[in-house]
Formats: sequence, structure tokens, C-alpha cells
Amino acid sequence: MTRRLTTVLCVDDDADILAVVSLSLRTLGGLTVHAARSGAEALAVLRRERVDLVLLDVMMPVMDGLETLAEMRKDPAMAKVMVVLMTARVQLYERAEAPEGVRAVIAKPFDPVSLPNRLQALWARADAR
Repeated sequence: MTRRLTTVLCVDDDADILAVVSLSLRTLGGLTVHAARSGAEALAVLRRERVDLVLLDVMMPVMDGLETLAEMRKDPAMAKVMVVLMTARVQLYERAEAPEGVRAVIAKPFDPVSLPNRLQALWARADAR
């Protein structure tokens, strides 16, 4: 029996995007959502909360999404958490393979109505492996 996606950490330095993602995932997806506005804040959340999936913005000041991902992979407690990148520059990741440990790349702007189902589908596909 597959386990359903229940808890997501959304990491983005844009408060409006965090609000839209949180509202979408909570209201339409019935998910528990944690939010972080920086890579450092995301790592702190991951140290104290159990999270199934991290929705991670690529372009953030100080510690960008890829640096945050690298830090996550160094910590055995975070190393296996599913990561989905969000970026307005998705074409960079379409031409080249996404970084190791990234399940998918979601383009900004994204459709908040379909976001919960999209994440559930990614989760189910990964769980089936």
C-alpha cells in the first residue's frame, strides 16, 4: 500500500509565492505545509519537522536552492527527502538533467489549482519504485 504525501516544506524568498503555495496545498490538497523564506530557515525546519517533500525555489539570496539541496544531502536525516525545484528559469533544467536528488522541476508561474495533484502524482510515482 502506498503512503500518501502528507507534509510539504515550501521554500521561497517571495512571501506572496509562499502564501499561494501554502493556500493551494492546504486548501485543495489537504496537506500540512511548512514554509521557509531562506535556505538556512529550510534546514532548521527540516531538523525539527518530519517532511515528505521539499518544494524548493532555485533563485534565493545568500543560500540558493541548489546550495540548500547540497546541504540537505550532507545530513543523513535529510538526505532522502524528496525535492522538487521551482524556478522561472526552467529551460536551464530542460536542456540539462536536473541536479541529482531532484524529482522534478516546476516552472514559475505555476498553476496553484493543479499543484497539489501534481505533487501527489510525483509522490505516488516515486513510491511505486
